[in-house]
Amino acid sequence: MRKRLTGMAVVVMLLFSAGGIAVAANPGTTGQPNQSCEEQPMTPGNAATATGSAFNPDGTAGTHYAGEQPQNSNNPASVSQYDVACFQVSQR
Repeated sequence: MRKRLTGMAVVVMLLFSAGGIAVAANPGTTGQPNQSCEEQPMTPGNAATATGSAFNPDGTAGTHYAGEQPQNSNNPASVSQYDVACFQVSQR
C-alpha cells in the first residue's frame, strides 16, 4: 500500500511539473519573436542576477547574445533561444 501511494505521488508530481511547460506561451511563428528582455517588467526567479541568464545584461549571456557580436549583428538569420524566453516573460 505504501509503495502504491508513493508511486502515485511521484506520478502526480511529474504531471504537475510538466504542466508549466505545456501552458508556456509559444511565439507561433518562425524566426525571431522580436522581443527585448530589457523592455519586460519582470524576470523569472533570480534570472536578473544569474551570470549566464539572458535577463542579466551584465552577465555572460549579455555579451554573447545573438546579434550582440559584430559578426552576428549584420546577420538576419542570427537567432537565439533567449528571444523565446523574453517572449514568454512578456506574456505574463
